[in-house]
Amino acid sequence: MVLKITDKEFDKVKKEGVSVIDFSATWCGPCQMLAPVFEEVSVELAGSASFYKVDVDESPSLSREFTVQSVPTLVVMKNGEQMETQVGFQPKKNLIKLVKKYL
Repeated sequence: MVLKITDKEFDKVKKEGVSVIDFSATWCGPCQMLAPVFEEVSVELAGSASFYKVDVDESPSLSREFTVQSVPTLVVMKNGEQMETQVGFQPKKNLIKLVKKYL
């Protein structure tokens, strides 16, 4: 399951294990395409990784902190440390591969 967070709720992101953050926007076509794929992967990898969604328009300071310049941007974190960033739509198999690399 994907948990929607804002700047103020960033402390909910787990500091241990693998977390994936989807920076997106409601007006972004590729973001809308990625949303159901991101949700599917979050269900398949439940218990192995945590999944979060951040709306860049609602959380500008968090977007700046992660240097998000275009959406969708996926940030993979492990034990609270940023490991990898991917920009643009990702097919399901690529997203699974990305996350499993850090499990």
